[in-house]
Amino acid sequence: MTLFSYKKIQRPFFGASFFFFCFLPALYAEHPEDWQKIRQPIQGKATPIGQYTNGCLIGAKALPFEGIGYQVVRREKYRFFAHPDMFDYLQNLGKKVHRANLPTMLISDIAMPAGGRFVSGHRSHQMGLDADIWFKMGQLSTQEAEHSTGLAHLMVNSGSNKVNAHWSKAQATLLKLAASDKKVARIFVHPAIKIHLCETEKGDRHWLNKIRPWFGHNSHFHVRLHCPKGAKYCENQPPIPKGDGCDASLYAWLKAKPSKPSAPQKIVIPPPPPLCQLLLEQHVK
Repeated sequence: MTLFSYKKIQRPFFGASFFFFCFLPALYAEHPEDWQKIRQPIQGKATPIGQYTNGCLIGAKALPFEGIGYQVVRREKYRFFAHPDMFDYLQNLGKKVHRANLPTMLISDIAMPAGGRFVSGHRSHQMGLDADIWFKMGQLSTQEAEHSTGLAHLMVNSGSNKVNAHWSKAQATLLKLAASDKKVARIFVHPAIKIHLCETEKGDRHWLNKIRPWFGHNSHFHVRLHCPKGAKYCENQPPIPKGDGCDASLYAWLKAKPSKPSAPQKIVIPPPPPLCQLLLEQHVK
């Protein structure tokens, strides 16, 4: 018997049930650490619920620690669970990496067993449709893979905002392989990496469209998949603009200076979707 029945999600919300679900976020406050208390995937049909930055996941699959062309790192974080679409995507990408004779791909954070909000490190990765892949490549020892925080390589020098000696054609090839799958919605990299690709990539450049600039992605890139077809509780982001993204708006990223708040700002955590809150209520005591 499953602990969480998928049939409950299929029931229409009306009457007293509608009132209950509408006001559930106000009745129960979510604590991010609650998601860490769920140590096994929630059984049921694979169902991503909510948004990439506010959601949860039923039917996750644990990615094997090693496979063709890839290795899972930062295993101590317990963030190696994925929606089946992401599971298949990463294993297929590993095979492409192997066929291209690239060094082993190192996969970092995906999601927790039931998705949900991390205590630290990310706002997204909540539906099992996001995954971090290190720019550093090559097999690690079992001990390094188990406790690998701090072993990644930075690819951009902060002073010059140029890629450094750690960058090679292998990283560009890995990004092209990663972006060429139709399941991919976007891939986040440091703006300087996107600029470098725009200035150096020749020939087929259609894949550059999915490479999006975002600070904080200096040692890894962040793959985000589209919501699966028929996943009615999953909310996609707006589509990315057409073109390769190598225009003036890209270079503006390095000119922008982040504003300094006059006083520390309190981080407001939005309430989870009602179905995610219900999941917590059933599985966290």
